[in-house]
Amino acid sequence: MQGNSAPIGGLAYYMMPPQSLAEIVKDPLHCLFYITFVMGTCAFFSRIWIDVSGSAPRDVVANLMQQEMTIADMKEASLTRHLASYIHVAATFGGICIGALCIFADFMGAIGSGTGIMLAVTIIYSFFE
Repeated sequence: MQGNSAPIGGLAYYMMPPQSLAEIVKDPLHCLFYITFVMGTCAFFSRIWIDVSGSAPRDVVANLMQQEMTIADMKEASLTRHLASYIHVAATFGGICIGALCIFADFMGAIGSGTGIMLAVTIIYSFFE
């Protein structure tokens, strides 16, 4: 008889989503670690993506300067610092929201995983564009 293989200890166990509500009650540290890990990883990679994709504050300021758009009484360096406070917070919060969506799908028992669903939606959306 075939069964599902799942880790029973170690780091791999804590990185996998809890399988049931009973497992969450039995080991709340597992649930807490999993939620923290997924949300933290998503937030981290969204911040990295901002820098890599050309949406970093310095890139946005360069695009604004190229289009001859400025904000009164703001130089390039101060505008970069001002935009950085908004762009980095928005990227981090967006990553946390994506992580929460993946966790919710995992806890609801979606077919596949929450991460798989998120990837599928992203791929379908890029085809749509």
